[in-house]
Amino acid sequence: MQRWPVLLFLAWVCLLFFAGIGLFMSGFLLTRIELSSSSSCSDPLLPPPWQRQSLPPGSCWAPQRFSKAVLVIIDALRFEFAHFNPAKASPLPYENKLSFLHHLTTSQPRHARLYRFRADPPTATMQRIKGLTTGSLPTFIDVGSNFATYAIQEDNLLAQLVQNGRRVVFMGDDTWEGLFPEKFFRSYFFPSFNVKDLHTVDDGILQHLYPTVDSGEWDMLIAHFLGVDHCGHKHGPDHPEMAKKLTQMNEMLRSLVDHLGNDTLLLVAGDHGMTETGDHGGESEKEVNAALFVYSRTPLFGTGPPEEPEAIPQVNLVPTVALLLGVPIPYSNIGEVMAELFSGDGDTVSAALQQLSVYHINAKQVDRFLQSYSLVAQDLPAEQLQRLQELFSGAVEEHTQLLDQVQGATLVPPELQSRLGSLISRFQLYLREARVVCTQSWARFNSLRMVGGCTLIAASCLLCCMATELAASSDSFYRSCLLYPLLWGLVVAVVLGLAHVLTQEGLDLLLVSSCTAAASQLGFFWHWWGQHHKRAFLVGSQPPLAHIGLRQRLRAWLGLAFPMGILLFRCGAMFSDSFVVAEAQVAPFLLASLVMLLVGKLHWDGRLTVLEGPRQQVLGFSSYRREMWYLLCLVAMLLVCVRLSGFFHQCREEIPQCRPSLFLSPLASLRNTRAKNLFYLLCVALLAGLVYAVRSWLRHYGNLNSSDPLVLFVRWGFPLVVLCIACYWAVVSSADDSLVFAKDTRESAGSIVTPYLGVPSSEVDFLHVIPQIYKRMQESQKSRLERGSCKATIAAYGLGSVYSAALVIALTLLGFLLMLLHSERLSLAFLLLFLEAFVLLHIHTRARGLAGDAEPFSVPWYAVISWLLAASQFFYSTGHQPIFPAIHWNAAFVGFHLDHSTNLLPAVLVGANTFASHILFAVGCPLLLLWPFVCEMPSSQKKKPKKEPQEELQEVEEHMMEMRLRESPEKFSTALLQLGLKYLFVLGAQLLACVCAAMILRRHLMVWKVFAPKFLFESLGFVVSSICLLLGISLVMRVDCAVSTWFSRLQLRDAKDCWLLVQGRLATTPKNSDSRRQVFQGLEMLLLSFIESFSH
Repeated sequence: MQRWPVLLFLAWVCLLFFAGIGLFMSGFLLTRIELSSSSSCSDPLLPPPWQRQSLPPGSCWAPQRFSKAVLVIIDALRFEFAHFNPAKASPLPYENKLSFLHHLTTSQPRHARLYRFRADPPTATMQRIKGLTTGSLPTFIDVGSNFATYAIQEDNLLAQLVQNGRRVVFMGDDTWEGLFPEKFFRSYFFPSFNVKDLHTVDDGILQHLYPTVDSGEWDMLIAHFLGVDHCGHKHGPDHPEMAKKLTQMNEMLRSLVDHLGNDTLLLVAGDHGMTETGDHGGESEKEVNAALFVYSRTPLFGTGPPEEPEAIPQVNLVPTVALLLGVPIPYSNIGEVMAELFSGDGDTVSAALQQLSVYHINAKQVDRFLQSYSLVAQDLPAEQLQRLQELFSGAVEEHTQLLDQVQGATLVPPELQSRLGSLISRFQLYLREARVVCTQSWARFNSLRMVGGCTLIAASCLLCCMATELAASSDSFYRSCLLYPLLWGLVVAVVLGLAHVLTQEGLDLLLVSSCTAAASQLGFFWHWWGQHHKRAFLVGSQPPLAHIGLRQRLRAWLGLAFPMGILLFRCGAMFSDSFVVAEAQVAPFLLASLVMLLVGKLHWDGRLTVLEGPRQQVLGFSSYRREMWYLLCLVAMLLVCVRLSGFFHQCREEIPQCRPSLFLSPLASLRNTRAKNLFYLLCVALLAGLVYAVRSWLRHYGNLNSSDPLVLFVRWGFPLVVLCIACYWAVVSSADDSLVFAKDTRESAGSIVTPYLGVPSSEVDFLHVIPQIYKRMQESQKSRLERGSCKATIAAYGLGSVYSAALVIALTLLGFLLMLLHSERLSLAFLLLFLEAFVLLHIHTRARGLAGDAEPFSVPWYAVISWLLAASQFFYSTGHQPIFPAIHWNAAFVGFHLDHSTNLLPAVLVGANTFASHILFAVGCPLLLLWPFVCEMPSSQKKKPKKEPQEELQEVEEHMMEMRLRESPEKFSTALLQLGLKYLFVLGAQLLACVCAAMILRRHLMVWKVFAPKFLFESLGFVVSSICLLLGISLVMRVDCAVSTWFSRLQLRDAKDCWLLVQGRLATTPKNSDSRRQVFQGLEMLLLSFIESFSH
């Protein structure tokens, strides 16, 4: 069996896909250009000339109104949390808890005001911090750096404060440490990633907040509380813990106000909101609708608050705070000043003049940024820039005329007030339209790289199809289709490296890897074309065979119509945002449709009707009828599983009538103790049932008949693992109920060694005799293993299911781990996953048997496509969606109480949680090849005709099961390669559809909300699935290596004599049944003696 060539070829194909994904991402997910320029007090953005007085000391661009400011960020402070409604008699846990804010706004209306603080998506914490400090708009790709922050290089509010000699003190979320290194006069950072920890950050801030405020050694104090956000992630907003946390924030604000001076501005803001499940990251109304509260002991507003709180964008905070503190507005700001905070205590005209002054400064700053940005980037449309320039020039011209008239006192107050209001409106229009243009245009795409990445992925899919056919027909497949393409790629990489050395230019590793992948693909297609011409020449010399081959190929293509049609429909529907939104319902429908079409095709071909003929003579009427009804029962069971999986879905905000599944929340969120205990016992019981089913299956096929450590672990370690998981769930959910332990009283079978031992090596010359030895072992052990059941004969030493058993054990262990990363009640979805996979395997096996498939070493396309559709189905049925708010971040802290020192481990845990179904189905993919051998149908028991009338024995083919694979090791390795290539092709086709949809619809309204997240999740799912596919195939090959080593050790005693006896005597006396029987008896005695000595 060729092990390494198969793995190397599949790994090479995976790398080709990875290169295409990376190249496309580099062209599709580009950040906007960040300008390195920064504002300064010497910039020509001075106050209007009618303000004859000079600026007070410590002021830039505008007079300083406050010498100090306190910014309290309450993470995930949704507007409904801060708004107080006295009419509500029975408020929800998150309502009417910040009563102190309502008290200030009603008792001091000119000192305090509450706003709707509109966040720009993505509503992740790091992106919101960037928006709150730079006044700009973070792009979509920045969301990937939410927990791997990097220092902000753009001009920002903190940089301006430090540059102008202000002291900035920070306490709270340690995300700020990575964004603003060495910017703080004093800092108190606390770990932020553990969403289960509600109090560490908040208590740490409260410990330092009041002493720091009283010390006065600060000019800007920032306190970032995380308890509300973490409570939402852990419990959701509608939970008593949220009421406690908001009450704590209310008391904190009450005490803080008592410590503030008259020259201090207080800002209480939420960086984003949260959904009803406590998540954020998207752009739903509840995620972008945060709260902002402004307060000062001195009057801030010229009038009272409006009836409904005003909604302002978050970027407006940056220019407002900068001018209030007397520092320049950051260079890249596109926000609009909150002019009402500059009204002062004067009359209406004086307040309007002050507001006009700050609007003029703000507009000149935005115009300067747009001009500078347009010189280095071409993503802002020229016609829109021209229109903005006209708006700005017209407003500035009118502003100059108005100032001249004010200076000459030619306007009476009513007319002056009207002109001031009109001019302020023109500046507002310019600033708001400038922000809209930037928002719509900051999606820079590199079309060449996108097309190149799409081409690489499409070529990789085509390569998979060609290699699938070529692997079985070419004797020099690995040399011509792997070695030569790798040499082509290596040559291109060396040439590009030499060009880099000679030209001394920067080396783009991603571009080099993409060129290398393209060159290796060209090498493959070149050699494929040569092989194609050779085959065409050979076929052309034999017209009858060519005619037969064409008919067979046409029939094969017709058989592919249904599964490929389903795959094509799924890929084509990726271009519809409605399909992507509703994919949680569509994927199960496509799976059920494919299986029903399979049954319909069998019926159309007459395979589900009992007819008189040679097939019935071989199989028998009752047996054939039983197989038909068994298949139909399996299909019905699959439909039930598909239906039940819909109870575990997460909701998207695009479907407002949807309600998330109750099974997604942990047991700790249940308030009813009885319901919590019932769910807990149900989860533990079903988990124990899974272990019992796995052990029973392994025992049935003889894989537990040994005292080997691995077998003992499966027999006793699995129940112990279930016990540990049950204890962990009890601790996490605070379940005080006593656990139910099940004692296994079954007796162990005799000590029979399993084939999982030995050094990885094989004896090629000894392979063809192994199935004969195995067959004789079956016959000799039949009397001992039957015990009233003829099915027990297949369990001779567990060799018949040796490959499948290893995969089943690995999948069970993986299932335990992945269940721990999800909430307790989602273990029901995992048990449903295992059941549906088992049903799919049996449907595949029975369908092949009824169809009379003569090629057991080939997995049909419908089986691969249905397997991947089930993986997609359970991606949604384990509580996931291809959107960032649906990511289960709490999985990063399963088994960890404190924060992580690195981001690698939490990323792995969160990724395993998100792509759990991809992992399980990819690792279990080889079962599609192995399962028909494990479940050999009676159709394989074909009676061979008597060679001579005088022969006493009638040769009957026994159940060889997976040992049949060892009769043709080359076919076995080729079958694994073809299966892996088919799996990668289907994955690649789905990925290609998402890539094309994102590229073609990159200017679509829903691109960043639907298509871009879908592409990212599909890409990550492809990477995870391909790696796990390699691991699953590697496990099968490792077991095959161990089996070969185990059989080769039979030569330890009289190996040479045994070999000569088998080769010589069997060849010279083929008709002498007594001599042949002696040969096999000798082999049997040799094997049994070896087993006894080895087991002892």
